[in-house]
Amino acid sequence: MLIFALFASAYNLVFGYGGMLSLGHAALFGGGAYAAGIAAVHGQLPWELSLLSGALVGLGIGLLFAFLSLRVRGIYFAMITLALAQCAYFFAYRNPNWTGGDNGLRGVPPLEIDWGFLQLSSSDPLSKYYLIFAIVAGALSLLRALLYTPLGRSLSMIRQNEQRAAACGVPVLRVRQITFAISGLLSGLAGALYAYHIGTVPLETLSVHLSGQVVMMVLLGGMATFVGPVVGAVVFLGAENLLSDLTDYWQMISGILFMLLVLFFSKGIWGGVQAIRQSRPAEPKP
Repeated sequence: MLIFALFASAYNLVFGYGGMLSLGHAALFGGGAYAAGIAAVHGQLPWELSLLSGALVGLGIGLLFAFLSLRVRGIYFAMITLALAQCAYFFAYRNPNWTGGDNGLRGVPPLEIDWGFLQLSSSDPLSKYYLIFAIVAGALSLLRALLYTPLGRSLSMIRQNEQRAAACGVPVLRVRQITFAISGLLSGLAGALYAYHIGTVPLETLSVHLSGQVVMMVLLGGMATFVGPVVGAVVFLGAENLLSDLTDYWQMISGILFMLLVLFFSKGIWGGVQAIRQSRPAEPKP
């Protein structure tokens, strides 16, 4: 859940704060996962460099997406990102020597830390949790700090009124390109962590299904909120795991529940909580 909370937060930067509906973000996540897996399995690189490779490849894919898709708007933008993600999927499928093809890339070693004063191994579930938690918490802290920078404020201005932002001197295209690159960096890091978490890189990490799931997580938790994507990822994955154990119709039931939540909580779970807090009358001062 921590890994997908990071992925959803990275996507929220583009979709929630930037107002750009990307339907191909699985390419950034899966690209980072494959880059880390290939670096670890074929390149025999240490986990630090493998994670860095995944993050940098995610950044590169984000820049490529930005360059090819940000010149158009609306549904055309969404369809271009979807097409690019499908290209990444079939590229991985057609290169089994590197990616494992339909079987995925197997044999990703566990994370091992031996710094003398600190020794952790992801073969121990508790150690793996603490390690992933520390990395995700650090990444989310940097993301939160970014939202209060001039870049974050410019992005908010563009989402609210693009024409007004441009008239005020905001370089709209450049801000969106940088935003996509940062989202790619964090998505790639999340994918790299996922590869180490499960010890393999399934081809499904590049699938359109995963792109749809991250959209649902952000909508469920609340767009353009910092906590919302984390809440959405936890609720979505928790409900998916619970319902799949109870019934074979869990996908249909989860779809209906998601539809009802979006209809009655249009701002998402966390957005609804914030709206309720703001609607309460302020307590009179003594």
